[in-house]
Amino acid sequence: MPSTHDYIIDKRNENIQIYINGEFFHRLKAKISVLDSGYLLGDGVWEGIRLHKGTLIHLNKHLDRLYDGAKSIAMNIHKSKEEIKLAIIETLKINGMVSDVHIRLIVSRGIKSTPYQHPKVTIGKPTIVIIPEYKIASKEVKNKGITIATVATIRDNRTQDPRINSLSKHNCISACIEAEKMGVDEGLMLDSNGNVSTCNSTNFFIIRNNEVWTSKGEFCLNGVTRGSVIDLCQKNKIIIYEKNFGLKDVHSADEVFVTGTFAGIIPVTSVDGIKIGNGRLGKLTKHLQILYDSDIEGKTKKQ
Repeated sequence: MPSTHDYIIDKRNENIQIYINGEFFHRLKAKISVLDSGYLLGDGVWEGIRLHKGTLIHLNKHLDRLYDGAKSIAMNIHKSKEEIKLAIIETLKINGMVSDVHIRLIVSRGIKSTPYQHPKVTIGKPTIVIIPEYKIASKEVKNKGITIATVATIRDNRTQDPRINSLSKHNCISACIEAEKMGVDEGLMLDSNGNVSTCNSTNFFIIRNNEVWTSKGEFCLNGVTRGSVIDLCQKNKIIIYEKNFGLKDVHSADEVFVTGTFAGIIPVTSVDGIKIGNGRLGKLTKHLQILYDSDIEGKTKKQ
């Protein structure tokens, strides 16, 4: 079954050096304490960052989101954005990486004196981990698309702010498990008002009458690629709406696609067993893929 995170396996990843709090460890020896807040509680924030032709794509936007998320959970990272940038660059240099790399940047609240949720029992500074891997997104998925279905798991703010890229992913994992049981690639999540919100690991868009629609963003992750697509639509005079809409609008859409840092823009061929359009990559979705790829290439040249 295809996935938005399908990639070509690269044996070089077997020997990568992973950054942990200023030190580097071979993949097999990279470990954190069982008393770390991330392990115990999923207490922390993270970012997925793409390295393309020597350029860290949308790095500043990713770091802004990381620090905003940390602030929202009252966590002081204790390093400046510039220091984090330098740590990422150092990690890439040690691994000799220049392109086709996906980086997982993780910041947990740090070590606990005892397994208890309150931040007051945290000892010392946050744990910072940088995991770089050679990853090229599957071209088959980008061309042939994925299938999705509506899941029962709701995306709302009753338990946690759904706009934060939190280490605690139980909500999304539940949706992912539901989707797998239904035999589809991603789970489409509704918000507490019954409006379409997001997928379990990607942001969601539909196209109707050459108009691009996405949610208002109240109950979905503030996706960097999502924001880039919105900007590209506006710059290229493609009508884009951030609005509330329901499943009827989705089922009768001309095209559907999802977005993410790793694979960019991915077409959706069916939703809840209903074929979207002709069941293939749509014309406007293809146009947006070209615009997005061109924008990425432009950023590498400027860098």
